[in-house]
Amino acid sequence: MNIYVAEFIGTMILITFGGGIVAGSNLKNTNAENAGWLTICLAWGMAVMFAIYAIGDISGAHINPAVTLGFAIVGDFPWSDVAGYIIAQILGAMTGATIVWIFYKAHWKKTESQSAKLGIFCTAGAERSLPNNFANEVIATFFLMFGLSFIGANNFADGLNPIVVGALISAIGFSLGGTTGFAINPARDFGPRLMHAILPIEGKGTSDWAYSWIPIIGPIIGGITGTLFYKALFDGIWGIPFWIFSAITMAIIVYSVLYKKTE
Repeated sequence: MNIYVAEFIGTMILITFGGGIVAGSNLKNTNAENAGWLTICLAWGMAVMFAIYAIGDISGAHINPAVTLGFAIVGDFPWSDVAGYIIAQILGAMTGATIVWIFYKAHWKKTESQSAKLGIFCTAGAERSLPNNFANEVIATFFLMFGLSFIGANNFADGLNPIVVGALISAIGFSLGGTTGFAINPARDFGPRLMHAILPIEGKGTSDWAYSWIPIIGPIIGGITGTLFYKALFDGIWGIPFWIFSAITMAIIVYSVLYKKTE
C-alpha cells in the first residue's frame, strides 16, 4: 500500500471511531447518549490504537500533521513526504467525519443543540478564552510529542506499542483535555470542521471558524517544541530550533497566564 493512502486510511479510522463516540454521546435518542468524558477519552485512545494497528507498518501511522512536522524538524522524517502526509491526513479526516454524519443520519434532526452537533466534528474551548485555549493546545500537544518520543525510545513486545500510544492519548484526554477537547491534531479538527460547514446537517449552526486557528497552530507549535525538547534533554541536541520554539512556547504560556478576560 502507498504511504499516503495508508495515512488517509489511518486518519479515516481515527475520526470514524473518535467522532463516532462523540456523536453517540451528544446526539439525542442514541443508546450511547450522555456516555460522558470517560468514555470519550477511552474511545479516542482506542481509535488511535486501531489506526496504528492498521497502517503503522506502512506509513508509521502519523495520522496527525503535528506528529509529521515534529518528526521532520528533528530529521526523523523526510521533508519531501510532509506535504503528501498532511494532505492525506486532512482528506482522511474529512472522510471519517462524513462517515459519522451518514451513520447517525436519523439523529441529527432530533438534536436541537448546535454546539453539541459542532462538537462531534471539531473542538472548542469549554471556557471561551482564546489565549488560554491556545496555550492549552500547545501544552497538550507538547506532551503528546514528548510522550511519543520517549515511547519510541523503548522496546516493546510485538504488537504492544499501539496500546501504549493509545493509553497516552487517553491520558492526555483525562488530564489535559477538559478545557479544549484536546484536538492535539490539526487534521482531526480542520477536516471535520470543513465537513461540518459543507454537509447538509439539520440545524447545525455556525462552524466557528473564528476558533479554528487554535487547534491548528497550537498543536503544530506544541508538537514541534515537544519533539525538540526530547531531543535536547535525552540526546543532547541543543540546536537553534530548540531555542526558537522554546521561546515561542514560553511566550504563549506567559501571555495566557497574564491575560485577563473582559466579561
